[in-house]
Amino acid sequence: MSLDKNLFQQPSNKLLAAMPASDYQRLVPHLKLVSLEIPQILYQAGEPITHVYFPDKSMVSIVTTMEDGSTAEVGIVSNEGMVGIPVILGNKSTTTTSFVQISGAAMQMNADVLKAEFNAGGAIQTLLLHYVQAVYSELAQTAACNRLHTLEERLARWLLTVSERLESEDFPLTQEFIAQILGVRRSGVTVAASTLSRAGMISYHRGHINILNREDLEATSCECYRVIQNEFARLLGMKPSKRAKKFF
Repeated sequence: MSLDKNLFQQPSNKLLAAMPASDYQRLVPHLKLVSLEIPQILYQAGEPITHVYFPDKSMVSIVTTMEDGSTAEVGIVSNEGMVGIPVILGNKSTTTTSFVQISGAAMQMNADVLKAEFNAGGAIQTLLLHYVQAVYSELAQTAACNRLHTLEERLARWLLTVSERLESEDFPLTQEFIAQILGVRRSGVTVAASTLSRAGMISYHRGHINILNREDLEATSCECYRVIQNEFARLLGMKPSKRAKKFF
């Protein structure tokens, strides 16, 4: 994969871009541009987190694994955030595992360096704490969404979120993975995806999703997509892309 060195001057990761220029430039010598490839594991549950990652156009899944080996996604990280939150909270291990779901570039940093920057206080600490609050709000909203909303609404919400963070209407996702994400059987995803496809909102072919009618997909989604996007914008000052313009 070809890596764009210009990302150091103009980071497309929104969390890095939200830092004051002087603070970001202080981090640049400690940043390494890396390629994340499916199904690379960035950290395992219970093991030390040695590096944090700020994705560009890649997407990382955060999953919890049960005793019987079954897994459920509890979060995704793309260009809006950072992989490795436990590091800044004072602990280098967690019960979750992170792995690459969509390949792409990312900025890698030694976990100890980021922790030292966080402990120094100032704008970086404030920004990262706001990011933690935004992620907490997303987790809380998603928990309620999974309990109260239909599968079609949840699927629409999740596809919109992925599209917004990857800044693309076309992305690779298998129905098997979507089923793991939403915590349902693959047959349920097939039915829900078929409903959205027949309505002309999406197309699905050989592991690729293409959003065809975003306006209708937003109308089908529950309010959770809007709530989560608004909270990230409020806490982090991240301007939404044109895809979410109607909500702000």
